[in-house]
Amino acid sequence: MKLQYQLNAAFAAVILIVMTITVFFIYSLIMDMLIQDERAQLEERAELLKQITEEQDASVRLPQLTQLVQDQNYPLLLFDLNREEVLFSTLPAETAVDWLDRYEEELYDEEVWESQGESYVVYNIGVAPNSSQRILVMVTPLDDLQIVQNAFAQRMIRIIIIGLLLALAVSYFMTNRLVTPLSHLQKEVKKIEKRKFNQVQPVKSSGEIKEVERSVRHMAEELERYINSQKQFFQNASHELKTPLMSIQGYAEGIRDGIFEGEEAERGLDVMVSETERLKKIVNEMILLAKLDSSEDVYQPETVNVAEVVIQAKDRLFPLANEKGVDLHYSGENTFYSFVDRERILQAFINIIGNAVRHAHKKVRIDTHVSGERIAVKVIDDGDGIPEELLPQLFQRFIKGKQGETGLGLAISRAIIERSGGTIKAENNNGNGATFEIQLSKRFEDRQ
Repeated sequence: MKLQYQLNAAFAAVILIVMTITVFFIYSLIMDMLIQDERAQLEERAELLKQITEEQDASVRLPQLTQLVQDQNYPLLLFDLNREEVLFSTLPAETAVDWLDRYEEELYDEEVWESQGESYVVYNIGVAPNSSQRILVMVTPLDDLQIVQNAFAQRMIRIIIIGLLLALAVSYFMTNRLVTPLSHLQKEVKKIEKRKFNQVQPVKSSGEIKEVERSVRHMAEELERYINSQKQFFQNASHELKTPLMSIQGYAEGIRDGIFEGEEAERGLDVMVSETERLKKIVNEMILLAKLDSSEDVYQPETVNVAEVVIQAKDRLFPLANEKGVDLHYSGENTFYSFVDRERILQAFINIIGNAVRHAHKKVRIDTHVSGERIAVKVIDDGDGIPEELLPQLFQRFIKGKQGETGLGLAISRAIIERSGGTIKAENNNGNGATFEIQLSKRFEDRQ
């Protein structure tokens, strides 16, 4: 069943249940209200008759009372408890006698009296000359009130049916507005499923559905970017692996066929060993990246002084900086603890600082600054900067600039820093050179 029909059915069921319960209680209350209203009217009639019986002479009282009852069609009963006699009655004789016998024991404070299988709404009042013994009972058959009650119930049922139809119409309109964007969104998701990312269109909607629609489009953009990056990764990876393999193959075949002999053969063997080491490094870095992206247990966090690790990375790169004639300078904080993998985060800092040293002309500056719960590590060089076309994809795999090695160093650094709960970004300086900024937050073992 379609979602729209399910929503309409659920809405109709809820309305029907609520209205049925409401009608049940109203139907029950109507009879009580009718009884109270009828007793009030009976009280007015009884007071009128009481005035007549008190004001008139006894010789004319009864005929006048009879004439009034006949004119107004009042069902009533008048009896004397002392004499145990029915004085006047417009009710069946059996009913009058029965009520006289039962009055003092069970009927005097009841609102509804029963006799001979019939029920009546009554109001009883004492009348002169002895108001405590002579009782006037005003009566209305309960069947008359039930007719009114049933008529009211029929009207309520008609109103409920009309209200239900109107509610269903409103429900259909509202659910149609709700479901239509979802149907359109489903079509756009189908396009994503078939990888037709360029055909995904915005869906007109509002509220939470609009948020979902934005998330779906963002997901499509991310999937497209990821798939393209994967394609580029495999292309670059095949190229990077193919180059050393071709060199190894070429020298191996040349030595086997006797093309290279003596010193040339020795040089060929050196090249083969060098390319093999390069190939091994590429493979190891690719494996490390895959493990960092997965849930494999290659990341072993502990409480580490991050500032100390930065200084350690700087010291390890001092020989490279000295060889290139680059001044490597550190300034900033000396203490900031976080729950990270010491060896991995050291590797990330070595990659970033080493990259800056290779591209610098004369100077690389490392600054650390602690602000609240975060530390910012900036690596600033005075080189030529990062080409603008390379900047958006700098941290992707096998993206190499000038003097780059495998094209995996920055990608590994980003993976390690993100695994450590931090961020990394790169930008060109206003003058020359580039700045890499790494931010890490204080994390402790119980927060993992």
